[in-house]
Amino acid sequence: MTYKRESAQELATAALLYLAERPELIEAFLGATGLQPQDLRRVASSPEMALHVLDFLLEDDQRVMEAAAELQIPPADLMHARTALAGPGSYGWQV
Repeated sequence: MTYKRESAQELATAALLYLAERPELIEAFLGATGLQPQDLRRVASSPEMALHVLDFLLEDDQRVMEAAAELQIPPADLMHARTALAGPGSYGWQV
């Protein structure tokens, strides 16, 4: 799928909800970002949060595979969405 900013943001929001439903993942995400649970609602729809969510998932192949299966998307869509939000080459390689 080709992602535009809006569809990439929607995928990141769905991914954040996926994280929120898994205590071990949301705890790790909060630890990685330095956010507190009460901060999530305030920043959930920001473009920066979308990048943090996608980056967190993309750090680990198992996270990618499990999130993609749950969200019913091809695993590569997580990187495509990230690229749509931040631009090509922003993750250190070209897609």
